[in-house]
Amino acid sequence: MSNLDRQAALTVCGGRGFVVAEPVRELLSPRRVQLGESTEVRRLLPNLGRRMVGAWAFVDHYGPDDIADEPGMQVPPHPHMGLQTVSWLHEGEVLHRDSTGSLQTVRPRELGLMTSGRAISHSEESPRPHARFLHGAQLWVALPDAHRHVEPHFQHHADLPRVTAPGLTATVILGALDGATSPGTTYSPLVGADLTLTAGTETSLPLEPDFEYAVLAMSGEAHVDGVPVLPGSMLYLGCGRTELPLRALSDAGLMLLGGEPFEEEIVMWWNFIGRTDEEIREAREAWVDSGRFGEVKGYDGDRLPAPELPATQLKARGRVR
Repeated sequence: MSNLDRQAALTVCGGRGFVVAEPVRELLSPRRVQLGESTEVRRLLPNLGRRMVGAWAFVDHYGPDDIADEPGMQVPPHPHMGLQTVSWLHEGEVLHRDSTGSLQTVRPRELGLMTSGRAISHSEESPRPHARFLHGAQLWVALPDAHRHVEPHFQHHADLPRVTAPGLTATVILGALDGATSPGTTYSPLVGADLTLTAGTETSLPLEPDFEYAVLAMSGEAHVDGVPVLPGSMLYLGCGRTELPLRALSDAGLMLLGGEPFEEEIVMWWNFIGRTDEEIREAREAWVDSGRFGEVKGYDGDRLPAPELPATQLKARGRVR
């Protein structure tokens, strides 16, 4: 999924200075962003005051949307570099195409994981015909410097490991949770898990004290460490936790995101993650003028034009002047 914001701002993320080293309960409200003709997303990361959670650098929640008489998700070919995209659905289907030749329909509770590495382009669209409802999340993982120029590739995993307890099913999307490990490739210590709770469930999940965590509410009514979280909101939890108390007032869906704090400072703009403003400018020029990001074949439409870069200048190490 693309950041379609035509006024995309250069954002400095990462670094230990943004990390809370103790348990907290920081409720994040979303920013609403229009994505295509009929899809509105709730953007939780980057957020004012909270840019990353571990290596998780971008989180959009969308739906559930009734798209029976709508085109649904229609995101034209666009570029990425320096990150991984994670497509996660609760309802509906998304057809993925990319410049490595991948063509894959991603369905609910299946992992669509695209590693952009040095450069890739892709499109995402609701199939024709498509299911009535569309509901899911799109997330980005920042690649550490040692791996950010890897060859681009796409992975699809329909069968993911699960952790179960009375009233709880946790599907491990990336990383490891309570001894279960996802087959998805990761480049830094992190975890992503989809939590399904039945009404009345009170339970807890084991956590890594060195990780920072957040919980995205997808559906239903639940309390996370005593804090009510409504669908489309995110609760940042900080570090230093060994377990996470959960209580479901109704059937509920949550996403647990966590990881070791991302020590490197990064610069994020539009659909690129780099280390300097010069890298970002070179990437934009390459999308406009060259074939670095490849071609997405089979998409019926034009590719996405690049927005103009803001006038803000960044120092080489990524801090705003």
